[in-house]
Amino acid sequence: MNYSLALIPLLAALAASNALAACERGTKEVFSCSTTKGKRIQLCESPAGIEYSFGAPAKAPEIVVNVPRDKASTSQWEGFGRWQTYSVDVPNGATTYRIFSGHDSQSPDAPLEAGVQVLINRKDIATVACVPKSVNNLIEGINLKKTAM
Repeated sequence: MNYSLALIPLLAALAASNALAACERGTKEVFSCSTTKGKRIQLCESPAGIEYSFGAPAKAPEIVVNVPRDKASTSQWEGFGRWQTYSVDVPNGATTYRIFSGHDSQSPDAPLEAGVQVLINRKDIATVACVPKSVNNLIEGINLKKTAM
């Protein structure tokens, strides 16, 4: 059997799935993960804006929110306490998508907690958790205004 011919469809499928998962040209991924239910959370940034998307990896996203940088905000761990947390808030009308990650700095074996929290009128409506080993997190140090608490 010619294995190179058998690999062509597989490589094409992988390339297509990666293309769907990538941030748009001119943007950079600052967060992504797979959820416990097989969906994908992604946060991309550009000099002009922030984009949050959520959905099945091989399909068009179920949710896409693009906002100018001055509309998004961040919360960064300030060096106090053992729980190091970072988040980016992406507003969409009365709804805010808070993409977050955190870990206990005193317990190196404790898993990373990450995901998206959905807030409507500042009330917690739902939280979708990430599979810890799937998290790609570059939120720390992102240059956005500070989230108002």
